Amino acid sequence: MKWLGGVLSVGAFAVLYYFEKRRPLRDEVEPKEINTIRNLAIASVAGLAVNFLEKPFADKLTKIVEEKRFGLLKIFRLPKIVETVFAVLLLDYTLYIWHVLTHKSPFLWRFHRVHHADLDLTASTAIRFHFGEISISVLFRAGQILLIGVSPEALKIWQNLLFISIFFHHSNIRLPKNFEENLEKIVVTPRLHGIHHSEIRSQMDSNWSSGLSIWDKIHGTFQNDIEENTFRIGVEGFDNLQSISLPKMLIEPFISQNNPQNKRLRG
Repeated sequence: MKWLGGVLSVGAFAVLYYFEKRRPLRDEVEPKEINTIRNLAIASVAGLAVNFLEKPFADKLTKIVEEKRFGLLKIFRLPKIVETVFAVLLLDYTLYIWHVLTHKSPFLWRFHRVHHADLDLTASTAIRFHFGEISISVLFRAGQILLIGVSPEALKIWQNLLFISIFFHHSNIRLPKNFEENLEKIVVTPRLHGIHHSEIRSQMDSNWSSGLSIWDKIHGTFQNDIEENTFRIGVEGFDNLQSISLPKMLIEPFISQNNPQNKRLRG
């Protein structure tokens, strides 16, 4: 059943890609095919970091956690299904914390900014992460697994749910208003995450959740009262196609320390 997660992710992406063309939430800045190819190219490089760093490291740690009964959840000796549910919830919450860190830390922001520099926000943006950010996040993922006490099964379930979730809320799909308003009470929706990808700092510093929207509500960072057509997607300083070319995006984090564009956002 190892193939199931891949099938679900590819299937979710294909369905969302189709509806992005039929019911777009935002007007496209550049041709969809060009944007998608660039995003997938950036993602493919990051995928190498996932396969050669994160996956083997995480798989080994979850096996150690299970064998040694290491971590917070193992202390309580909960029924397996209850432990798995709590592990998935805590992974989702701690990912919220990591996401906040990638914005608040100037060093991490240099890498995470590549994700936000997309001029369009689509399902392909969901996996547009710099390989440097993925590599650095391995250490945080290790902390999640060891602190929580994450089993191999719980990690796999969370990863599968996460991929479907991020594809969905990054997608450029206009949902029926009442349906989305009800849905956002539980999970992150395209309109909510669109606010997070605004180039206005006060709006970007909200809606950091990746799965359940409750984490933003708990921390007071939930924002759903911004009209879609009142802001631009992207990052100040990366506002044209030349500034977000594939070579530029791959090398930018390594040359941006003294670059005026390293300033986060206008308030």
